[in-house]
Amino acid sequence: MSGLKLFRTNTTNSGVTEVTPRLAYVEGDVQGFVQANMETLLGVRFLASEYGTGPVHGGRIDSLGLDENGSPVIVEYKRGVDADVINQGLFYLSWLMDHRSEFEHLVRDRLGVTAASQVLWSGPRLICIAGDFTRYDAHAVHEHRRSIDLVRYRLFGSDLLGLETVASVSGGMQASRRAQRGAVARAAADVQGAAMRELAGAVDEVLLGLGDGVNRVERKTYRAYQRLRSFACLCPPQRSKLLVYLKVDPKDVDLVPGFTRDVSGLGHHGTGDLEVQLRTLRDVERAQDLFRASYAAA
Repeated sequence: MSGLKLFRTNTTNSGVTEVTPRLAYVEGDVQGFVQANMETLLGVRFLASEYGTGPVHGGRIDSLGLDENGSPVIVEYKRGVDADVINQGLFYLSWLMDHRSEFEHLVRDRLGVTAASQVLWSGPRLICIAGDFTRYDAHAVHEHRRSIDLVRYRLFGSDLLGLETVASVSGGMQASRRAQRGAVARAAADVQGAAMRELAGAVDEVLLGLGDGVNRVERKTYRAYQRLRSFACLCPPQRSKLLVYLKVDPKDVDLVPGFTRDVSGLGHHGTGDLEVQLRTLRDVERAQDLFRASYAAA
């Protein structure tokens, strides 16, 4: 991984030993490990491996999945650097958009009827995992109207895997940040007027500003903020508050009644086990450390 060094500490004599990074011996090693742990690594539920696209199209998709917001996901793997990885993925993404019913049948068979009925076709994603990417790859993803994530991997020793997001771009169906903030604000205004409009706009501004490549996915019951994996879900305003769900372990937080709540095991819209209740702009400032912790964890 570019510029990253990993060291194993020796607590006995206070020494350190560098763990040398390496590539996989074969591409299938990376594919097999990611597929076996896809939800943990990428926030994507695994559906199929080496999925055939039929005799006319004549291809095989490395991995098919469904992310936590219901977006279809294609994952393509390369052992090292490969100039064709993005074009190959886009080729399969076009096939997927022309075979929606087939994909939904696959989801129904693997994950059930409910998941199949909630597939979000406005935001299909391509995740490319490779040993490295060129600067041309990083530039090219910005030229396509698709959601594309470039992820660099490295193996360290015999039991460590590193993943680094090189580029993350939302598709053309995503609105600009200004338009997104306006949409959130208008939704809030319909419910509670100027106070909710200002509060919703502030939350949106903070979440989108946590890092480069933060994308927002619109669902009927919530808005998810993600970079590779979702880290926050913002629900439509209630009468006097906004609810945000974060990927933070509630056990690591000093819960404050009326502000933070452990919702693990409770049904709610969006994903995340920590509920944050926001009523004022001061609450947004108060929650920023939790927002950053969720972004880092995801």
